[in-house]
Amino acid sequence: MKKQAHVISHSHWDREWYLPYEKHHMLEVEFMDKLLDTLERDPEFKSFHLDGQTIMLDDYLQVRPERRELVERLVKEKRLYIGPWYILQDEWLTGSESNLRNLETGMREAKGYGNVSRVGYFPDSFGNMGQAPQILLDAGIDCAAFGRGVKPTGFNNEVSDGADFASRYSEMFWESPDGSRILGVLFANWYSNGIEIPTDPEEAKKYWEKKLADAMKFASTDHLLFMNGCDHQPVQTDLTDALKTAAKLYPDIDFVHSDFTGYMECLKQELKEDLAVIRGELRSQETDGWYTLANTASSRIYLKQMNARCEALFTRAAEPLAAMAHDRGMEYPHHLFDYGWKILMQNHPHDSICGCSVDEVHREMTARFEKAEQVALHIIEECLAYFSAHVDTGKYAAGEGAVPFLVINPTGFYKSEVTQLKLIVKKYPFQGSSVAVCLEQARQEQLPEYRIVDSDGNGVMGSVEILPYAFGYDLPKDRFRNAYFGRSVKVTLETERQEPFSVKSYCLVPVTEKAAEKKTVKTESLFTSEYVMENEWLSCRINENGTVDITHKPSGRIYREAVMLEDTRDIGNEYIYFKPVGEAPILSRDARAALARTEDKPYRAAVQARVTMEIPVSADDRLQQEIHDLVEFRHRKAGSSTQTLPMTITVTYILERAGKGLKVEVDFDNQALDHRLRVLAGTGLDTPWHYADSIFEVAKRSNSVSGNWENPCNAQHQQLFVNVHEDQAGMTVANHGLNEYEILPEDNTIALTLHRGVREMGDWGEFLTPQAQCLGKQHREFALYPHGAGEDLMRSYEEAYAYSSSLWGVKSEMQDASIPDGFTFLKYSTDTLLWTALKVQEETGDVIFRGFNASETEGGLALETERRIYRSNVLGEKKEYLEPGKLSVRGYGIFTAGLEKKDGRSNTPL
Repeated sequence: MKKQAHVISHSHWDREWYLPYEKHHMLEVEFMDKLLDTLERDPEFKSFHLDGQTIMLDDYLQVRPERRELVERLVKEKRLYIGPWYILQDEWLTGSESNLRNLETGMREAKGYGNVSRVGYFPDSFGNMGQAPQILLDAGIDCAAFGRGVKPTGFNNEVSDGADFASRYSEMFWESPDGSRILGVLFANWYSNGIEIPTDPEEAKKYWEKKLADAMKFASTDHLLFMNGCDHQPVQTDLTDALKTAAKLYPDIDFVHSDFTGYMECLKQELKEDLAVIRGELRSQETDGWYTLANTASSRIYLKQMNARCEALFTRAAEPLAAMAHDRGMEYPHHLFDYGWKILMQNHPHDSICGCSVDEVHREMTARFEKAEQVALHIIEECLAYFSAHVDTGKYAAGEGAVPFLVINPTGFYKSEVTQLKLIVKKYPFQGSSVAVCLEQARQEQLPEYRIVDSDGNGVMGSVEILPYAFGYDLPKDRFRNAYFGRSVKVTLETERQEPFSVKSYCLVPVTEKAAEKKTVKTESLFTSEYVMENEWLSCRINENGTVDITHKPSGRIYREAVMLEDTRDIGNEYIYFKPVGEAPILSRDARAALARTEDKPYRAAVQARVTMEIPVSADDRLQQEIHDLVEFRHRKAGSSTQTLPMTITVTYILERAGKGLKVEVDFDNQALDHRLRVLAGTGLDTPWHYADSIFEVAKRSNSVSGNWENPCNAQHQQLFVNVHEDQAGMTVANHGLNEYEILPEDNTIALTLHRGVREMGDWGEFLTPQAQCLGKQHREFALYPHGAGEDLMRSYEEAYAYSSSLWGVKSEMQDASIPDGFTFLKYSTDTLLWTALKVQEETGDVIFRGFNASETEGGLALETERRIYRSNVLGEKKEYLEPGKLSVRGYGIFTAGLEKKDGRSNTPL
């Protein structure tokens, strides 16, 4: 058969990277103008692949709205291919549901323009999630093209010389852990292997001799792929002439100005039987390890923390709260979610969330995170206000001065934790009075001492702190704002196994009230000696050096000197950590910490350890010159400065009576440059494997590296937790926005990165980034969950997921209302499923419930609801109705259920 050279025109468009967003934006407008003009002028310029992301059109039409009709026509004519993503995200550092919102938004917007490019496009992701085939196939996409993660392409965009490829060919099958399989195409010679094709015959001959040979080296069929473009590549306006020149030079090859749809269809007709099957995550673990770019997980950790907070606010608070309130009559704010998610996802491109751009980019990201957070908090506040006005609290007979309030669990997990909320119990509005009078009333107000009771009158473990008067205001829906001085209290209460998706009422009762508690609360301390805290599950001894010995009582396993601090120099860049050769880490093992009890309540105890480590102030002077001379990090000779400074790190250990884990907060004021700070949790467990929370997967990963690996660092990505376990015991370490970990060979220690500061972006030039040093006050949070055998492992995963989200509280009124006290939207039970979403689907109006099976074996799920249930795909589209009762979820399967409207009339029938 005659070989075909498929030339696909594209430009990989990083929205922001080595230039700030608006500079890239202006260049994109110029680029798009030329592209559209070329498509209009040259009918033989068949098509252009717009980098798999629809946001490029949003950005362009923001400046050129008058060209929307032309864009829509070209999309419908299949000359301009867009989607299926909204943005090209980093798959590891954006959460499971964020990856789906990205796909859902991109496909919805592409359909709005007239056509969706149905190829999973991952040109420059820093590795690929293992569940991508399952997600894509469920969304109706059976093929993908990607640039990284599988040899022969290494993470430095170079073709590997070794023969031990993961796939002999650039075409392969890619399979998720559940068995979902799609056709995968690797850009074996990168996505620029057809860049700037010459029109001059002599130049073209030299060009194609090499390009054709390189493509044939890996192609499994007669269809050869040439990507005509690269990063921010201008349109090749003379491509038609260039292809005519090539056709004359090589009459035995059919040169086609192609597109991914046509190219993939040609491949499917000629696939070889011996194609490799690559399974799961694509992380370039078979390379030398220098360019996996995993250390982007620790660049500018403040970005990761802000992202984790925003994702939790949207997926584990705003969306489920709105779905619960919608069930009881509130309008679901689809438009606000669409707006808020887009702002958040604009921070998810791989050069953005990875923290590997210039400082201007990340300053703008901070503002976007703040905007996204404000949208999510607004939706949450509206939902809380709705419940406050509609939950029945009439059963309380608490007397005058009682203050009812609600605690809501919007997550799919039982919540046992100590919760704090602020309640305004008295208001003195300015309207109808004067500021001076209201101020005096607030000053003179003497609030009573309160106790906390539940809806049955039982005492609840907790405390109530009277706060000083303060200014506040209301924004009524039907009149002008109303300012006031108010008196508030801070309520701290213990919740024990509050059900998922539930609303529970409590009441503050003045202690002068005659009504007695039906059940009194315990008053025992959790301290059993000066610096030993114990509850039913754990005994935690804080050592003199600030570390902690944790005894898991059910299994008897002891984890000694956990939370050891380690500091090293870093002369790498935002992409890659690199320690000066031969330098040893500085450990807190030999330090002496200042210990102090900071809380001693029956429901919670805390010990603070102030650890001081003497560390170098920076790398030595040689580093700046090496950066200026573009010396690759591996060849740098810089070491540590001889000047040192004392770095005081405050570690606070928190044990709650009802909690199965030890919570840890770390605070420090970073004034040192060029260094990495980690916490080491030695497990002492004997196992070759560990498990990391990833995208709809608890990924099983090896503790050892391949024979090709050279990098001393084997840092990897996580979402909400990492786990190491044997048959009888194990440790799960959960985190708040700390995405980088490493399993160290000695004792299978879990090393969690708390800080990494560098002075340059890295990659292809000199781009200094002083703000990547992350100077100033820093706060980190994580938790350690020891566990036993059997189902304890899965329960520790649930605890880690529950740790990532909060309970929400709101003041209510004494009222008879329509929503019953103790309202639970949905009851469900499962053995191995981890919940990820509860939301209302815009197209159908139905509620979407989603989770994934964290086990390789089939799992069960029972949903207790009167609504009709159907199996949905990841886009919320109906697939098949399900019989009530226990539902099966295949091993590692993503399960999406639709719950039809109560009246059974969905907007979209099956």
